[in-house]
Amino acid sequence: MKKLLLTTAIILMTGTAAIAAPVVGEPAPVFTGTDTNGVEHTLTDFKGKTVVLEWTNHQCPYVLKHYESGNMQKLQSEAVADGVVWLSVASSAEGKQGNVTNEEANQIMSDVGSNATARIQDGSGEIGAMYDAKTTPHMFVINPDGVLVYEGAIDSDPSFKPEGIATANNYVKNAWMAVANGTEVEPTNTQPYGCSVKY
Repeated sequence: MKKLLLTTAIILMTGTAAIAAPVVGEPAPVFTGTDTNGVEHTLTDFKGKTVVLEWTNHQCPYVLKHYESGNMQKLQSEAVADGVVWLSVASSAEGKQGNVTNEEANQIMSDVGSNATARIQDGSGEIGAMYDAKTTPHMFVINPDGVLVYEGAIDSDPSFKPEGIATANNYVKNAWMAVANGTEVEPTNTQPYGCSVKY
């Protein structure tokens, strides 16, 4: 009884109940979000395509590591060229680090040369909560059947220094390539690294 009362109190204080984290091997949570150009995107719109979700915050040193080195843009370009839909998701709340207007976001994307399909503005944190996104970057790969096949870090080098990128194992590229080749994704889960998502 005490445990139930405590859970109820937590829900009342936060205004939301805990949402279970998505599970690799099961259908990915179906979200709907609006991008920086006012276009609405729903996961089911991309049925038949592999989808990569990249949680981002342009002020995070770990995100800067991958953008200032050109690594993220290169990955985005390669993925999109392979027919992958790449969605950058910004879940920073209003007033928190990384929260910007659509116009500012478009300028940032232009300045860094982003090759993402679109950037979803998730200031409410709704999509972030659905995916239990913890860090920037936190990466998810969804296969053409809508099944989550990978979640975790972008690669095997958890530092914020770009020097480690060249020798790192890129888990995200491995995952989308495995899907394309009809082979098993390995690994399917890793520990995400980076700055905390600023909900």
